[in-house]
Amino acid sequence: METSTEGGAETAVDAPGTAEPTVAVRPGPVGEPIAAGQSDADAPVAAEAEAEAAPTEAETGPVPATDADAVPGTDKASRAAGITPAAPASLSPSRASDFMQCPLLYRFRVIDRLPEKPSEAATRGTLVHSVLERLFDAPAGERTAPRAKSLVPGQWDRLRESRPEVVELFADDPEGERLTRWLGEAERLVERWFTLEDPTRLEPAERELFVETELDSGLRLRGIIDRVDVAPTGEVRIVDYKTGKAPRPEYAEGALFQMKFYALVVWRLKNVIPRRLQLVYLGSGDVLTYDPVLADLERVERKLLALWEAIRQATETGDWRPRPTKLCGWCDHQEHCPEFGGTPPPYPLPVTSAAGTQGRMGPD
Repeated sequence: METSTEGGAETAVDAPGTAEPTVAVRPGPVGEPIAAGQSDADAPVAAEAEAEAAPTEAETGPVPATDADAVPGTDKASRAAGITPAAPASLSPSRASDFMQCPLLYRFRVIDRLPEKPSEAATRGTLVHSVLERLFDAPAGERTAPRAKSLVPGQWDRLRESRPEVVELFADDPEGERLTRWLGEAERLVERWFTLEDPTRLEPAERELFVETELDSGLRLRGIIDRVDVAPTGEVRIVDYKTGKAPRPEYAEGALFQMKFYALVVWRLKNVIPRRLQLVYLGSGDVLTYDPVLADLERVERKLLALWEAIRQATETGDWRPRPTKLCGWCDHQEHCPEFGGTPPPYPLPVTSAAGTQGRMGPD
């Protein structure tokens, strides 16, 4: 049994592999890199966990698709070049979550690549992630809250340059008052992080680490891990920052789906089971931890294989049905959704078995 501190009091952390995740505030291990991968300061932030964690995601709205999730030939440049669309070839935590939440949403994001408007919450999350990543460029003794907050304006400028569409968020704010409040909220999230972790005691092995592996089935898994810590003993910790609030206890398992996905990829890549999975919720000041065992990763792999088979069948038949939930209110694609009286765009991929597949989808 290990111990951690929460609110200044020492509390026990369950042994590895326990069914219930533990909420605890604790500093983490430091050490040397453990995995090879592509690190990119401007890489898109990995998305929220599966649909079971809906209350957490609902605070910020659905996470848009990224270029890493694109189907070849479905983006505007590919269409202009006459490239034929192809079936999905890989799966990320965010897109797995999309399919479980609503198969039609998965199609709109991965196959049709319909545009989505930026949101203040998601953009603030991207900004905070970039600040926390860049802070570790400084020597340990200089990783202070004032320094981190001072990085916010510069990282906002970088974000506007790399993603000009985010400027639209404040197009109706000529005096800059709303932007000032929004940046202040980002600074408060950054400052709260210092109450949860001590960056002067951390030397991340990796930051914004792109990972990818192919399972024996041929399914390719990919994602971007916010931070990887490695202890001198070699134990690995995977850390993900969330700018929303921690989920209620009944949704905690769903929130860990993304982390178990990453643990599976690391295990398949390096034959190492991460010692700890850690979600840092800056919105509520909570830290959710889980110590996985082999059986956890095997279950996640079976779940992903079943999910991928369902995606394969939907791809071949063109049967992408909507699944109405309260998250529909956040969706940018209501005008294309049959649940709202809309019609999906023509299906860009060949249909191999169309019998009875359109259902509520309407004609191609």
